[in-house]
Amino acid sequence: MAGERPPFSPVIALLTVSAVWDAQLNTLLRRVGLTTRKYALLAHIEATPGISFSELARRSQITVQTAHTAVRSLADEGMVTDATAHAGAASDLRVTDRGTAALREADARLGDLDRTFGVGAPALTKALEGLHEEPFEGNPQDR
Repeated sequence: MAGERPPFSPVIALLTVSAVWDAQLNTLLRRVGLTTRKYALLAHIEATPGISFSELARRSQITVQTAHTAVRSLADEGMVTDATAHAGAASDLRVTDRGTAALREADARLGDLDRTFGVGAPALTKALEGLHEEPFEGNPQDR
């Protein structure tokens, strides 16, 4: 029937909520010169100084080529260095003081955003805890 609402879809609801909060996060990160991807890569590099491009890509679930492009941009912005940046050598990625300052500012802004979200949706916040580390089992494509 025309005008009838489709049935509730938790997947669509989560994607809608995600889009709203992703836009807010992107606005906050842009103020410190980062994107969501750059923020994540910078955090991985800080957590594991000397990380290789291959490991960085694996952890970020992106291609090595994409990692190279994003890290090159971070290096151009003075946030990351590669101590062995020459052909044939394994990379030795490290966060610079400028990168650390950007991360600290981004972390503070993300913390504010997390608190706002948590106050507005405490049950959803609790339900989401740990899902990025232990997602649901099974692949929907197998069903």
